[in-house]
Amino acid sequence: MTKSHRFPVRVYYEDTDFSGNVYHAAYLHFFERGRTEFLRAEGVHHSELARESIAFAVRSMQIDFQRAAHIDDELVVDTAVVEITGARLTLDQSIERGDELIARAKVIVVAIKTDGKATRLPRRLVTAFSG
Repeated sequence: MTKSHRFPVRVYYEDTDFSGNVYHAAYLHFFERGRTEFLRAEGVHHSELARESIAFAVRSMQIDFQRAAHIDDELVVDTAVVEITGARLTLDQSIERGDELIARAKVIVVAIKTDGKATRLPRRLVTAFSG
């Protein structure tokens, strides 16, 4: 699949640790923002899904850290759909600074109902992600 989305983020002081590098857990926030903005760009809003008692939960995430990012860096989070199956959406995400790869993640999210049980992705979402 080739559908992808790029979202700019800036590193703030709160994202860094005592060494001045981005704290490893802050990258999770950057990836989450990228996924949320990817959905929004496709017309998928969490509030609308919630009205249908549907949410996304991260099932697994593999992260490979390549370089450190620093305060005031301008980064770009790239989010691309790799695979869609039933209730699962597999995404490839990367964080880049210019032409440098900072981190890459393979993320599997599942659609769940409010009771926590997996549910099939609504057809309109499959169409939006496949387009």
